[in-house]
Amino acid sequence: MITITAKNAAGDVLAQTSHACETLLRIDRIYEDGDLIEIISDDKHLIVQMDATILPGEVYLPEGRMTWRIPAGEHRLAYCPVAFQGPRHIVTARAMTAGETAARRNIACNPSDLRGETDFFPHCTANVETRNEACFCARNVIDGMRHSDYHGEWPFQSWGIGAREDAWCLLDFGREVEIDEMALTLRADFPHDAYWVSGHVVLSDGAEVAYDLEKTGERQFIALGRHTVRWLRLERMQKSDDPSAFPALIEWEVFGRDTTAFHS
Repeated sequence: MITITAKNAAGDVLAQTSHACETLLRIDRIYEDGDLIEIISDDKHLIVQMDATILPGEVYLPEGRMTWRIPAGEHRLAYCPVAFQGPRHIVTARAMTAGETAARRNIACNPSDLRGETDFFPHCTANVETRNEACFCARNVIDGMRHSDYHGEWPFQSWGIGAREDAWCLLDFGREVEIDEMALTLRADFPHDAYWVSGHVVLSDGAEVAYDLEKTGERQFIALGRHTVRWLRLERMQKSDDPSAFPALIEWEVFGRDTTAFHS
């Protein structure tokens, strides 16, 4: 059973519906600060779409619960300008099949990821985000969007490092997964942007892979070898000698599958 509930800041139920395998909720309300969506599911692996303007994507719910705060104020700059607007909204959730979780795919993609602590995964965090602005926050790199030839508000949201040389970005899957490859899409608003010429990715199993990068806004694929991990961390990224101080990451894709032990 999957139950989707919309609540206001006081916890009052605004709308609710349930279904055995695919739940479709309509919310007739202009969103207010503090509104949230709660999903309770017997299945831990779901495909969700939290707004008509957000791409559908998979989430993993360790405790069978997903608490999703409606982005408000400055947080909305990382989303389509019409996201969360108007008097009617839709939220959908369906259970993934065992075949879907076992299939090789971009296991990092979670368009519904939020800044701050979450009870659902995948989830991205970092030690720095340019000026602490939403359009440069870590969650942007797993939102499924790879438009790379500009910078700033949607659809060019990215992870910006504020010129920090010790910047790192961590991707937490919330459970163990099997991975073998990743792809990085650098922001390529040249000459405003610089780029990284190399970096390292540290894996939770203790492995570490060094990689080189080129000056391009295209995806750059990096072989990792087969690993079973809970998380990955990008670090020790070396900036090019471009005069710009602004390298940034548009998208981080990781290819793999769920381990059998973690199927719902």
